[in-house]
Formats: sequence, C-alpha cells, structure tokens
Amino acid sequence: MAAGLAITSRGKGEDYSGRMTIYVILSCMIAAMGGIIFGYDIGISGGVTLMEPFLKKFFPKVYTKMKEDTKISNYCKFDSQLLTSFTSSLYIAGLVASFFANPVTRTFGRKPSILIGGASFLAGSALNGAALNLYMLIFGRILLGVGVGFANQSVPLYLSEMAPPRYRGAINNGFQFSVGIGALSANLINYGTEKIKGGWGWRISLAMAAVPASILTLGAFFLPETPNSLIQRGGENHHRAKLMLQRVRGTHDVQAELDDLIEANSISKTVHHPLAKITHRKYRPQLVMAIFIPFFQQVTGINVIAFYAPILFRTIGLGESASLLSAIMTGVVGLVTTFISMLVVDKLGRRVLFTAGGIQMFVSQVFVGGVIAAKLGDHGGVSNGYAIVVLVLIGIYVAGFGWSWGPLGWLVPSEIFPLEIRSAGQSITVAVNFLFTFIVAQTFLSMLCHFKAGIFFFFGGWVVVMTVFVYLFLPETKNMPIEKMERVWREHWFWKRIVGEDVEDSKIEAS
Repeated sequence: MAAGLAITSRGKGEDYSGRMTIYVILSCMIAAMGGIIFGYDIGISGGVTLMEPFLKKFFPKVYTKMKEDTKISNYCKFDSQLLTSFTSSLYIAGLVASFFANPVTRTFGRKPSILIGGASFLAGSALNGAALNLYMLIFGRILLGVGVGFANQSVPLYLSEMAPPRYRGAINNGFQFSVGIGALSANLINYGTEKIKGGWGWRISLAMAAVPASILTLGAFFLPETPNSLIQRGGENHHRAKLMLQRVRGTHDVQAELDDLIEANSISKTVHHPLAKITHRKYRPQLVMAIFIPFFQQVTGINVIAFYAPILFRTIGLGESASLLSAIMTGVVGLVTTFISMLVVDKLGRRVLFTAGGIQMFVSQVFVGGVIAAKLGDHGGVSNGYAIVVLVLIGIYVAGFGWSWGPLGWLVPSEIFPLEIRSAGQSITVAVNFLFTFIVAQTFLSMLCHFKAGIFFFFGGWVVVMTVFVYLFLPETKNMPIEKMERVWREHWFWKRIVGEDVEDSKIEAS
C-alpha cells in the first residue's frame, strides 16, 4: 500500500485555456505586499528588542539584567514575559481578526479584506513609531495584528484564485517570498538604525512598516476582484466574471474554467454556515490539513530564528551589530531558497519539497543543539569559530524551511478547499497559525532559559513528526485545478476511505 499518491493526471484542467498574463502578475505583486508587511513585522520585532535604547525606555528591567547582572545564565538574560508580550500581542490580535475577516472575504470579496488589512497595518506602524509609553506600543501592535490577520486570510486565497492551475504553486509561493523580502528589509533597516546616535533609531525601524502598508492600501483600490469571488457574489449574472476571467487568462476561450467555477458556486450556495459545514465528514481531510499544516509550520522552530535571531546570536556571545548582521545573512538565505521553491514547486511537487526540507531542518537543528550544548555554558560565550559554525548550521536550517514549510505552509491550505468552505477554511488556517505563533513567541525565551540547548532538540523532534505526517497523509496537489481538488482526496490511500462515497453523493445531489 503506497504511503501517498502523486496525481499525474490533470483532469479537466488540461482543457483550460489561457496563459500567465501581465495583468495577473501585476495584480499578484500588489496583493503579495500582504506578505511583505507580515515579514517586515517578524524581522523588525527581534531587532528592536535587541536595541539598548528601546529596552531602556520600555523594558528597563530586561536592560538592567542584560547589562549589570553577572550571575544570570546566558540563556536567561532576555527571559521576560512583558518583553515577549510586545512580540506576541500582534498574533492574538491577528487570531481574532482572522475570524472577522472570514465573513468580509466571503460576503464582500477578497479585495476589501486586503484593503482593511493594509489600512490597519498602516495605522499601527504610525502609532508604534510615535510610541511614548508601553500602552501606545502594545496598542500599535494590536492594530498591526488586525492588519496581518485580514491580509493573511485574504491574500493567499487571492493568489491561488487568480493564478492559472499550472502556475498556482509559483504564484502562491510569492506570498512567502514577500514575507522573506519583508523580513530581510527589516533586518537591514535594524542594522542601520542601531548605529544612529541619540538612541531613536528604533522609531525609524517601527515606522518604516508604513511603506509596504501604504503600497498595499493604495494598491488595493486598483486590484481586480477574482473571478471566483465575482461568481460567488454575482447571483445568476456571470457576465462580469467571464470578462474578468478572459482578461486574467489572456484568451476568450474560458468556458471550461467558467463552467467549473459556476458549478462550484452552485454547491457553495447550499452552505449557509461554512464554519459549521467544514466539520462534516466529506471535508475531513481539508479540516485536518487546515489545523495540522499551520501548527507544524510553527513548531518547526522557525519563529525562534525569525523573531529572536539577534537575541540568539547575542546569547552565544556575538556583539549587538554582529548579531544584527548575522540575522541579515540568514534572511538572505531564506529569501533565495524561497525563490528556488517558486521555480520548482510546480515541477517537483509539494510532497518532495516538504520531505526534503524536513530532513534538512532536522539534521541542522540536531547539530546546532549539539554544538551549543557542548560549547556554551551559563556564562561567557563561544569562540568565534564555533559561533560561525552555529551561524552556518542555522543558515542550512533556514534554507530547508525556505523551500519547504515556509511557502508550502501557506500554499497547500489555500488551494485545497472547495469554494463553499474556502474562506472559512483559510480563516481556520490563519487562526491556528497565529495561535501557535503566539504560543511559541510568548514561551520561547522562557523555554530557552529552562531547556537551554535542548530547545533545538525539542523542535527537531517535531520536524520528524511533521515530515512523517506529510509523507503519509498529504496527496500531491500540483497542477490540479483548484475547483477539481476533491479528486486528490478520493484517490488517496487513506482519505478515500473517509470521503470517497460522500464526495460522490454530493456530486449526484448537485447535478
């Protein structure tokens, strides 16, 4: 019995006409700014929490512990629930916002959700840059969280629905590529602003988030709505949707794809409570993936690197500037490997990249944990040679994430849901992602203090579990039209036992 089934037939999608158009590329570039604001925040948080003027103003106890307490362990210098609340408060706000984004995206379209996300993030960045006290800082983070919640709920859906089936992986992976651009930009800005005399460089770092947020907000006014959403909200008149489909596919011959969209919409209209509907048996595989994929994406330990890379490098003995520079280097690695994933994901498929990336992450985490356990005590640092070894190993780990769980953690959930539960399914994906991002962000510094080097073995163990999970339970989805995706579950060795008959019955009822 095979562990998974690679779908080699493309079914009805082979009959779809069209090509990759400039119109689609430009629209998706603007929408992918939602990834840049997400990545910028991830990158900026870890950098500013390392800046001494920022710590002195908002977290004086952490600053005193770092500078003056000679007895405290290396692993515990930054252990502060208040400090981690600065990072993690965004994700609780994003978690709540994602459920408000669900009805907005479903009822009013993908475009309004993107607009709300950009505007909220813009307001939050302005408030953070002007923050005079901790209350302004945290409230700004909450507004940023609302922005990220709406953007992460709507942008991956927008990208998947606009893209032609055979290019969907590359287009959707552009979201994670944008996250990488945002994180790298933040690390570069942090490296520059840390050197500003006067101690106000952190304000520039936080306020510069307004740049991608402004582009996203203004660009959202000019974005076209997806044909899927136009059909979903257009009643029986599908003329606008057909014109849009002709425009984004660059051909007048779009009837086959339009018919599939109309069929999917007719099924979706029978669903009045999608969050309740998604719990039904025939949607069981999608629900499992909506929960487990974002959960696994967070327990890879990537946010340990993304949020706290400068702090982690400071822990092993690097200076402030060297720590920020090291974070830039890992950001470049992540960006390059995500771009590689964009190029190969529609050729090699999702399962190959998931598996190869998982093995790479596990091996590198074990070696990082081993080196730190052997060479870093509670006081002092490691030699420059071993610090470079740790940096290289972390780069290998980031590369593994960059072409596997990073982009695919957003791609796969956005492409597997039928139209009737698509917005609800994406809300669950985003909510689970934010929930466990919050948990990891809030607990990591405390876990580092207590687990010490064992933290890397902890996350490495989860990487083993998730790699086995994907190998056994995730069917290949490359090149399958998004409105025909139920076929991959009916033909999978495990899921066909659960959904095979239900899916066939639903088709009979719909015909």
